[in-house]
Amino acid sequence: MAGIGVLVVDDSVVIRRIVSSVLDDDPDITVVGTAANGRIALDKLDALRPDIVILDVEMPVMDGLATLRELRRTYPTLPVVMFSTVTERGAMATLDALAAGATDYVTKPTHATSATASVDRVRAELIPKIKGLVGAARTRAAFAKRPMPKAPTQAVSVVRQSRVDVIVIGASTGGPDALSSIVAGLRSDLSVPILVVQHMPPLFTRLFAARLDRSSALHVVEAVDGQLVEPGHIIVAPGDQHLTVRRQGTEVRVRLTNDPPENYCRPSVDVLFRSAAALYGAGVVACVLTGMGRDGAQGAERVRAAGGRIIVQDEASSVVWGMPGAVVAAGVATDVVPLRQIADRLQGALGNRRIAARPVLPASPPRAVAFGGAP
Repeated sequence: MAGIGVLVVDDSVVIRRIVSSVLDDDPDITVVGTAANGRIALDKLDALRPDIVILDVEMPVMDGLATLRELRRTYPTLPVVMFSTVTERGAMATLDALAAGATDYVTKPTHATSATASVDRVRAELIPKIKGLVGAARTRAAFAKRPMPKAPTQAVSVVRQSRVDVIVIGASTGGPDALSSIVAGLRSDLSVPILVVQHMPPLFTRLFAARLDRSSALHVVEAVDGQLVEPGHIIVAPGDQHLTVRRQGTEVRVRLTNDPPENYCRPSVDVLFRSAAALYGAGVVACVLTGMGRDGAQGAERVRAAGGRIIVQDEASSVVWGMPGAVVAAGVATDVVPLRQIADRLQGALGNRRIAARPVLPASPPRAVAFGGAP
């Protein structure tokens, strides 16, 4: 990858030094400048022309949210990663920033046991995001310069689904904005439950679910172990816990686990998709949205093997086409569509069905998608 120029904006001298030292140690990254507040950062942008900005949420003079809004007026596509604290105030401000156009976020290592642990945490979380986001931005810029193809270039398989009992959605980088768009576009008479994994830490997921609930005609909650999975409800996996489903008599209930991370993620999209495929079989519609990495690809294969449908966000509308691209590369996507069409595609998969009292469950998990342990 060609060199990446980074502007680090944080009011803490210590944080600026830690972040700058970590980034400059990487041969592909150069810190082209630092700033102690948003006003200084905005004044430096034209001269520095960074490829990405690391922006503190809480700063004097001009905080991260105000800086972001001003920056977006002149740099609408410049990747911006918010650097936030794991507090309720910090989480709410970060979600506000994502809604205002921030590309992604990283939480500060406030609970690290040592300076070395802080450096390792910043290196592990920030560098992959910087490379992934800048790489995706450069790819989108290259696509924008090419003539549009006369016909879609991505071939997808045709799936005919006799019934739909559940919708499962996985997302990561860029997911909060994508999910907000989709949830706002769904009707209040949705006939099935929706289960969501958005890669986020604890506290963030609770606040995110509450934010979705305020903007949706449906009821959105953070998952609680043992809760009933009901039509017309959207259940969001809590940070640092896997979301699965289990049968209890004629009902389906949530089961949260602390099993090891998969694809370095907990909650993991693969875990949710496998569990849904094992319980609902061909009645699953899975949707993979923008995100870095491959989480969801193996789970999508399980859903497809069970006869379910896989709707994938297309590359042009994704912040990062890692997760959706992995599903397409695996050959299991049944629909590859822009973000603006996904709510209609989900609604269309249900036909004219309205809220039902209970989904009809298969007598036992399909053998084709069985996996270790009960869902």
